[in-house]
Amino acid sequence: MTLRFLYPFAALAAATNVFAANDCDRTCLKNTLDQYLNAVAKHDPSAAPLFVGFRQTENAVVARLGTGMWKSMTALGKVQRRYLDPVSGQAAYFGTIEEGANSAIVTVRVKIDNRKVTEAEWLIARKGDPGLNGPAVPGQPAGNFFDPDNLAANPPPDKAVAKEVRSSREAMIAATNSYFDGITTHDGSIIMAYPGCSRLENGYTVTGRVGGVRGKAAPPGQAASDCTSGLQTINVSLVAARRYPVVDEEAGMVLAIAVFLRKPGTATRRNVFSEWFAIDNNKIRNIYSAMFYPPPDLPVPNWPPYEGNWPLPAELAPAH
Repeated sequence: MTLRFLYPFAALAAATNVFAANDCDRTCLKNTLDQYLNAVAKHDPSAAPLFVGFRQTENAVVARLGTGMWKSMTALGKVQRRYLDPVSGQAAYFGTIEEGANSAIVTVRVKIDNRKVTEAEWLIARKGDPGLNGPAVPGQPAGNFFDPDNLAANPPPDKAVAKEVRSSREAMIAATNSYFDGITTHDGSIIMAYPGCSRLENGYTVTGRVGGVRGKAAPPGQAASDCTSGLQTINVSLVAARRYPVVDEEAGMVLAIAVFLRKPGTATRRNVFSEWFAIDNNKIRNIYSAMFYPPPDLPVPNWPPYEGNWPLPAELAPAH
């Protein structure tokens, strides 16, 4: 048989292998994600269907099997959301987890090939973590926002979006990307969002405020802030290393992971974030995040195709 007649068979074999690698529907993705989360809570890696080359990061640092969350996590928390993407073969958990007497707000992304977990990426926020200006100072409020009780009172949606207002995968990514373009250009009018769209950062509601005070009613003729507000002065020069690993069309949710790079010459820390966008009719309604503020010398996000390509140069992040 000549080589040119072998090409169709080679193509068919390749297509078959791709299908086999991604032959995991929504039920399969959810069950595999739950197996993994339960195994972490039990501190037992052998209880999870892990690939031989399994890789896990926690806030962009590679964690050896059995360390990190495998030791500290004791249970899932009050807020539990699972989002599934059979197209990418990935699933994710957003919500709270328990670490003994303490809580954390997390996004956990897993990649599944041949019904094995090949990757786990954790973005973790805890009370008292470093924030924009670095570690918390004794006697001062924590450096980061953190409010799991508020997240429990205002959780992400937990039901399928009605088919008549469901957006396509491409439209959902476009709406999400418009948010980051609005931040980078400092122009909220670019963002494809509903008026009054809310945003929760590590559980803390950062929108709906007037004069910087959360919950204060807006005076007549003055609108409270929403997810498109205040971008003219935000200290972000670029939303870098953007990824959209989980697009759940049925739930109307997009997971975005990226890095906020600060304006040159400022000592403000970068932050690496996971943000969940609730979308219907091609517009953003709500945003929920789990994020952390890495030290200047930590390569982030440490996942392909950005394997540590986004540290902020030392000259742009002078020591405190």
